[in-house]
Amino acid sequence: MNPARWLLRTGRRLWAAGGLTVAQLRHHKLRLGLAVFGIVLAVLATTLLAGAGVGVLETGQAQFDAADRDLWVTAGETRITAAGGGGFENSLHNSREVAEEMAAHDGVAYTSPLSFETVYVATSLDADFRTFIATGVPNGGSVVNIDEGEDLRGDPHYANGTYEGEMTHEILLDRETARDLNVSIGDTLNVGGSLAAARENEFTVVGYSPTYEQMLGAPTVTIPLSELHQITSNTGTEPATFITITLEDDADVETVQAELQEAYPEYDIRTNSEQLEATLQEQVLVLAAASALIVLAVGAGIALTVALLGLVVYQQRQEFAALKAQGISASTLVVTVIGQGVIIGTLGGVIAVALTGPMVDLLNRLAAIVVGFDGLVQTAEPIYLGGLAIAIGIGTVAAAIAGWRVGRASPLEHL
Repeated sequence: MNPARWLLRTGRRLWAAGGLTVAQLRHHKLRLGLAVFGIVLAVLATTLLAGAGVGVLETGQAQFDAADRDLWVTAGETRITAAGGGGFENSLHNSREVAEEMAAHDGVAYTSPLSFETVYVATSLDADFRTFIATGVPNGGSVVNIDEGEDLRGDPHYANGTYEGEMTHEILLDRETARDLNVSIGDTLNVGGSLAAARENEFTVVGYSPTYEQMLGAPTVTIPLSELHQITSNTGTEPATFITITLEDDADVETVQAELQEAYPEYDIRTNSEQLEATLQEQVLVLAAASALIVLAVGAGIALTVALLGLVVYQQRQEFAALKAQGISASTLVVTVIGQGVIIGTLGGVIAVALTGPMVDLLNRLAAIVVGFDGLVQTAEPIYLGGLAIAIGIGTVAAAIAGWRVGRASPLEHL
């Protein structure tokens, strides 16, 4: 066949198919709108679910990075516990002494033992006691960020290990906990590791701090470390969950880590990423759920798109049968259906990608209120491109398959 004649014939078929595509879409505007809306939902399901999966995988690392520590010292495995609303097990004993020894090492700026304990909290002796996670810090400043109010005055109760100094009875709250308890700066709370201890110890709210609420993703109260040990009856063993180490600006993290690990073989000394991996080592369900969300997002988006485009073509089976009976070739009908798939997929994909950003912001605001984490749903360029690929690419393939089935069928089947 003459190439020029073949190109001319192909061009005429494409022109005819394009005219049929536009005519079908203009004649059924409601069906077009519903089809585009369906593609928008399919793509949003893909981008938002995938964004949630990516966010779950990255949030933990972000929280450890936000803590602004170079090394983390633990005694054995770091286990997450659900007792009293969550937290970590305190397995590092004599934490004060160990922290002071490590602080003297070359390249170390300062060390901070951190203890996370479940405590009882009430706004008065007559109110109901509730459980919260309490964070014990050896001092304020470098380990606590203050949103409003004042920082803790330090830890004078420790008094060189005697626990005979004066207790400050000061406490910091995150804003969520303050709203939950309906208290503000200057109000007092009863806090203790037992109900009896809580009734005997009254703390004054001196400021708001988001530091450990952001790190744990749960409401927290923060008090001096020695006072936490006192009200939880742990002054003898001085347990801590971690000892965090901040290095000098010119210190090499890997070098200091290796030197400390050699000097203290009984402890595990890890970087931020290593500590996150160790913390989540036994949380297989968390990682599996995050990965499953991503797989589910892609699978659901593809399935919805294929089903939707197949339904759109199926609804036009009688019209296509009539066109075929009038002499329109099967290939022209297939091209017509493909054109519909491209137009519907492109419109739906573009609208969905445009809506993904605002929807992510809304979901993140809700997530911050419900679980305390910011940025739990995250998007990236591959997620946007994946959504468009499903809308346009999968939509076109699905339309082509459905159109081929209609084109090869006898017109009498649908007339």
